[in-house]
Amino acid sequence: MLDFGDYCGRIAQCFNTLRQSEAECERAASILVDALKKGNKVIFCGNGGSAADSQHLATELTGRFLFDRDPLPALSLTVDTSALTAIGNDYGYGTIFSRQLRGIGKRGDVLVGLSTSGNSQNVVDAIRVAQEMDITTIGLTGTKGGRMTDICDVCIRVPSEASNHIQEMHIAVGHWLCGIVEERMCKPRTNEIKDTVRAA
Repeated sequence: MLDFGDYCGRIAQCFNTLRQSEAECERAASILVDALKKGNKVIFCGNGGSAADSQHLATELTGRFLFDRDPLPALSLTVDTSALTAIGNDYGYGTIFSRQLRGIGKRGDVLVGLSTSGNSQNVVDAIRVAQEMDITTIGLTGTKGGRMTDICDVCIRVPSEASNHIQEMHIAVGHWLCGIVEERMCKPRTNEIKDTVRAA
């Protein structure tokens, strides 16, 4: 039986070790802030739970994170089911992100690819296309990093090989990045920080 206390303990240990990735996280934050200040956008992609995290983080930028402010340009390549199914059917599943990126990405944008293994073919292909287009790349992976380690401008390898714990840390890192971007880029419309639990 999965013991709740033990599970929480493993999470706590992961997050304690995650502190060692501070330098990579700071580099990623600087890349995002610099791109947004120049009028570029942030593009996310990932599969499964990482697809959900991609959508989640893009929305934190276009909506709001800790305070009310102007929206920031961000999107996820996982949300258009017509594009995903058409491209997957016509060109193969491995191209569903890279083909979209070729159509909507531009020099100076940032691509954030999420993959627990670091080897997801469609994410890897999108990163390679981003390189061709002078789009800066940030990878979020597990501790091994996979193929993304060597092809991303910054690869944040969180300290676990278990997909569930990797994803828990990915969303935490993503939240921190959104908070730093918001802090450095935006002025709040009010002096009040929003409640941590949003109104339904």
